[in-house]
Amino acid sequence: MNGASREALAAARERLDALTDSTSVNAGSLADELAAVTALLDREVGLRRVLTDPAQTGEAKAQLVQRLIGAQVSGTAADLVSGMVRSRWSQPRDLVDALEELADTADLTAAQRRGSLDDVEDELFRFARIVSSNTELRAALTDRKATTAAKGELLRSLLGGRAMPGTERLVTRLVTAPRGRSLESGLESLSKLAAERRDRMVAVVTSAVPLSDPQKQRLGAALAKLYGRQMHLNLDVDPEVLGGIQVQVGDEVINGSIADRLAEAGRRLAG
Repeated sequence: MNGASREALAAARERLDALTDSTSVNAGSLADELAAVTALLDREVGLRRVLTDPAQTGEAKAQLVQRLIGAQVSGTAADLVSGMVRSRWSQPRDLVDALEELADTADLTAAQRRGSLDDVEDELFRFARIVSSNTELRAALTDRKATTAAKGELLRSLLGGRAMPGTERLVTRLVTAPRGRSLESGLESLSKLAAERRDRMVAVVTSAVPLSDPQKQRLGAALAKLYGRQMHLNLDVDPEVLGGIQVQVGDEVINGSIADRLAEAGRRLAG
């Protein structure tokens, strides 16, 4: 993607990250909904042109999205797509490509929550190697005359019970809806997305008052140095966190609140 589309995709990725950092959002369901919207816009050329038409206002395009899909998908998915059409896209197809990437990323996020992202990344790599070395399998998976159901059944026989659910979902979506990509390039793209996701860490930061921008930058830099990776901060405010902050990275909790310090002091005195 070039120019405006690259910026629009970057903004959409940030919105998706913010949504999926919340445990209240089912990332797997969101992936299915985004994939359904991708399929819709892939079929409806005229619709995707309208939704990326620079002559139309962003609000008008967002309202059209809500009318078309608001009753078919969750509010989270509809709002995410509405935000995307408010952005400027260099080409109509870029919007569809971006939606497809977000669907895949949401599935990878679901795998990350289950603690299986490393396995999914490894399985995608191994499946790509198997396909490249087995011409008959590749031919069956890319046969344009074969039905979607037949390809899905073949993949279930290959991966069902042998691979992580996330791997099966991603590969099945790629094989049954390749959208003009080769199987090899599609698997390579999925592997890159998985690697990017694995290298991204999220810190849930709870503070008594909102942090200032300089505080966020210092905290992010400190955590990146501590963990050796760039850190995304998911911020929350809780007045009960007196005088400090609490940071959770994965299962690890770093406590810096006065309340916790007092509680610890009390435990020591009692012991």
